[in-house]
Amino acid sequence: MSSLSIRDVDVHVEGEGAESIVMVHGWPDTYRLWDATVQTLKNRYRCIRFTLPGFDPRSDGRLRTLQELLDFLDEVIERTSPGKKVILLLHDWGCFFGYQFYARHPEKVSRIVGVDIGDPRSTAKTMTGREKAIMLAYQTWNATAWRIGGRIGDWMIRSMADWARCPSDRAPMSWRMGYPYYVLWFGGRDSFRGQVRRFEPKCPMLFVYGARKPLRFHSPQWAAELKQKPGNDVVEFDTGHWVMSNQPERFNQVVREWLA
Repeated sequence: MSSLSIRDVDVHVEGEGAESIVMVHGWPDTYRLWDATVQTLKNRYRCIRFTLPGFDPRSDGRLRTLQELLDFLDEVIERTSPGKKVILLLHDWGCFFGYQFYARHPEKVSRIVGVDIGDPRSTAKTMTGREKAIMLAYQTWNATAWRIGGRIGDWMIRSMADWARCPSDRAPMSWRMGYPYYVLWFGGRDSFRGQVRRFEPKCPMLFVYGARKPLRFHSPQWAAELKQKPGNDVVEFDTGHWVMSNQPERFNQVVREWLA
């Protein structure tokens, strides 16, 4: 495995192959979310991963705008796979950032694997009142954790991870990981909500989701329409939100076979 620093973020490159897979995690994870997936894919693909800017417990804890995050992702792709299209493997906030990157730079993406998060616009339209209330509660909790910071903020992030049954290591989790939620709800003119572009993938896409969780993060109609397009697939797992951690062997097999 080799590493390079891009905007003070360590970017890890591992594996061989003509195609590169850029893996983007979400809350409250790090690049280690993809450990098992890299072991499965590195014999055929170059696996590129990193901890999201600001998520590292050593980071300065400042906010990042959507444009900053998309520019970072663009630089990662340009420096690790110059002149070539990449495959995006995305989860949670990684889906949001990856989908918005594709909406702006479709010419740089060959295929997309989205895990448990669908198109944000169609999702919001189909959520029930209960689901919206749960989403608002946990997102404003995480936003408040970032605003408070320190040990209390760390406790808030980790307690929410416990409530969500997140299987990831608690040690690297900190209040810093709450900033996307703060920008989403309290970012003013920089709020993510005002910058969402329509996500309509023209490239092949695999969508994987867990069915066993208190609220869904995709529209069933969107998933059905996605699956109808040639080259696409939608696969349901009997898991929670962290599909790749709850059922790693099957998840990695589904991804590997679809890519092949």
